[in-house]
Amino acid sequence: MKLISWNVNGLRACVQKGFLDFFRDIDADIFCIQESKLQAGQIDLDLEGYHQYWNYAVKKGYSGTAVFTKEEPVSVSYGIGMEEHDQEGRVITLEFKDFYLITVYTPNSQNELARLPYRMQWEDDFLKYLKKLEESKPVIFCGDLNVAHEEIDLKNPKTNRKNAGFTDEEREKFTQVVRSGFIDSYRHFYPDQEGIYSWWSYRFKAREKNAGWRIDYFCVSDSLKDKLEDAKIHTEIFGSDHCPVELDIDL
Repeated sequence: MKLISWNVNGLRACVQKGFLDFFRDIDADIFCIQESKLQAGQIDLDLEGYHQYWNYAVKKGYSGTAVFTKEEPVSVSYGIGMEEHDQEGRVITLEFKDFYLITVYTPNSQNELARLPYRMQWEDDFLKYLKKLEESKPVIFCGDLNVAHEEIDLKNPKTNRKNAGFTDEEREKFTQVVRSGFIDSYRHFYPDQEGIYSWWSYRFKAREKNAGWRIDYFCVSDSLKDKLEDAKIHTEIFGSDHCPVELDIDL
């Protein structure tokens, strides 16, 4: 199976920049997006052969996720079942026969870490949600997790140490995810790979200079380790300030 995740940073804008070309060329079994910035009825995507599932934020033009899948899931749910977290369209869970697939757009801690306390609560509650699902079958989750885990995961770790996405607190939460039994698929295959990122600021010609961050992930339950085939980061694909990431897995 080929799975894709992409923070499109506004799907309507991304469609104008080649989204559908990449979608058709990559021919994924499951394609997840984050930050759609849409409400229902604002786009009509003709994705022949795919079932579409959308989660919209209450606030217009903000956040939002979607999943496009060739195989129809057993069930679909939206959010994590907690009112305080489920207003921003950040999570969709698809249940298949042998696994759960979750797309997630993790809240950003924002300038001056204004939202860091909320982010910490989110992290704890989301991990509990994942572990609860895992009691019945393995979990694959993907998306923009808004954290570069280690210094190798961003171009300028020293100057970003206390910035949103690279605080000690956020990094520790991701460490907890790994310790609780999830595999960061890209680092599983490429533990020492430097200079490969999935997000670049639109400012300061960051992408041109490859001054990026790896903040988009596919993570899988340890029990799926032997089924992993490859993980890719499609740095050649433009259309957003993020690029797509891929997981190849034998399911």
